[in-house]
Amino acid sequence: MKIFRNIGLIILGLIGIYVIFYWINFMLGDTPRLQRQSSSQYSQTMQVTENRNLLVEFIQDNLTSKHGIYTNLKDTDQLGAAASGHEVLSESAGLYMRYYALTGQKDKFDEQWQQAKQVFDTPFGFSYRYSPNRNKQYPMNAIVDDLRIIRALDEATVAFEIKNYREEAETYGKRLYQYNVVNGQLRDFYDPTYRMTNSFLTLCYIDAASLELVPLSRKKKAALEASMLQIVQDGYLSDSFPFYQTRYDFDKKGYQSESINTVESLLTILNLAEVKLEQPASIRYIKDQVKAGTLYGQYDRDGKPLNEVRSTAIYAISAMIGSVVKDHELYADSIHKMNEFQIHNPQSPLNGGFGDVNAAQAYSFDNLMALLAYTY
Repeated sequence: MKIFRNIGLIILGLIGIYVIFYWINFMLGDTPRLQRQSSSQYSQTMQVTENRNLLVEFIQDNLTSKHGIYTNLKDTDQLGAAASGHEVLSESAGLYMRYYALTGQKDKFDEQWQQAKQVFDTPFGFSYRYSPNRNKQYPMNAIVDDLRIIRALDEATVAFEIKNYREEAETYGKRLYQYNVVNGQLRDFYDPTYRMTNSFLTLCYIDAASLELVPLSRKKKAALEASMLQIVQDGYLSDSFPFYQTRYDFDKKGYQSESINTVESLLTILNLAEVKLEQPASIRYIKDQVKAGTLYGQYDRDGKPLNEVRSTAIYAISAMIGSVVKDHELYADSIHKMNEFQIHNPQSPLNGGFGDVNAAQAYSFDNLMALLAYTY
């Protein structure tokens, strides 16, 4: 009995040492990394395989080029201020890389990653946009797209058990911190032409789960995460309209929102859900609106709809939120609503995709977000 008592005392002593060590780290700011909440993969419990296969075929046959995924199926002169037509985006590359990592397709992942590096990589970040017609790589990056690529590399590390991906993620994470963080604050983009960042941060760019992957000391990382999460959480509008402000301006020390774009607020809620910080009112609101089919594209700050536009991406993101918070009803309802937009016509060039048949348009963001929704 004396032996067992001594063993018990040793175990208690070890637990005590651990608790003291943890508390010291906490007080010093070296908090453990946020525990990223993985998706529940509710897609496995629903009959979405055929929908997903049709979508993959559409993307590969109609939206894919040697440079990447077309921004839109319908081409343009590629001269506009925003990406259009057969221009390609690092946003699309990151989304596609995540899909291949989450579905365990190593060869496809490697192919997409090598293409992304060739088309978008610069010394300062991943160019947000490339125009094949003009052979122009736009110099600015977008921090949300860089973070997504870093996250895809981390997911590939887990999926394929190859440490080289994580080493690359750390390299690009260091670069991101060097150019897109000013005084401990994230900024939307870095412009190497003028060697400057912008003065604000779009709230849906605050992807805490991906930010964990940036290689910093635990103290510095904890400070950065806490600061960013404070900004996004303080941007919460109200329990009656539980969406979020659009951006925070560091110079003016305030939020700015001309109107509330649903896709942006849903991405903000998804980011928070992944670190278990979503507002319950947000989930209830999304569930109610999805079920009623009234989750529209834009609102004023009081929650009044400014249009009645419904989109593929809206339901795709709400499905991902449902998966992350383990709400099967929200996931299923969102997928059912999203499926209403999928084209099922073998005679149409949009067959299997999400787009406007009459206008012959199909956007990369809608289709890639739907692909991820089928995968979560």
